[in-house]
Amino acid sequence: MAIVAKKIQETKVAAIGALKDTFSVSKDFIFTDYRGLTVEQITGLRKQLREKDARFKVVKNNFARIAFEQLAAPDVASYLTGPTAVTIAPKDSNEVAKVLFEFAKEIPALKVKGGLVGKTVYGAAEIEAFSKLPGRLELLSMLMSVMNAPARNLAAALNDINARLVRTIKAVADKKAEAS
Repeated sequence: MAIVAKKIQETKVAAIGALKDTFSVSKDFIFTDYRGLTVEQITGLRKQLREKDARFKVVKNNFARIAFEQLAAPDVASYLTGPTAVTIAPKDSNEVAKVLFEFAKEIPALKVKGGLVGKTVYGAAEIEAFSKLPGRLELLSMLMSVMNAPARNLAAALNDINARLVRTIKAVADKKAEAS
C-alpha cells in the first residue's frame, strides 16, 4: 500500500505523469533486474532493443507502480522490487523477450522477473516460453507459405504436363532416329 504524503510534490507528480505517458504507448512490458550490469552492457542491450523498436527504462518502483495503477493495468507490484528496468515493447514483444534472454545467457547479471503482455501478467518462466514462440512476421510468412502451396503445386503440375509431352516427343524422335 502506498504511503500518502501530506504535501504533494510537483516534481514527483510530473515524473509519474511522464512515466505514465511512456507506458501508454505499449501494452507489453517485461520487467528485469539489472543489478550487476555495467553502463557499457546496458548501452549494448539498449541498442539491441532499439532495433526491435523497444525501450529499456530504469524506473523508480513506486513511480512505476502508481503509473501502472493509473493506466488500469493488472497488478505488477510484485515485479517492482529491487533495481528494476522495464522493457517497453510496442510491437513484437516475444522478439524483445528473445533479445533479453539471449543477452541474459551472455551476461547472467540480467535477470528477467516477469512481464505484462496485453492484460495478462506472466512469471519469468512463462516469459521465457513466450520468447521461444515464433514472432509475428514468422507466423505471417508461415501462413502465407501454407496459403500459397496449393497454387504453387497446381502450377507445377500443369507445367509438368507440358514437360512430359515434350520428353515423350523427344523420346519418340530419338527412337525413330536410331531405327533409321
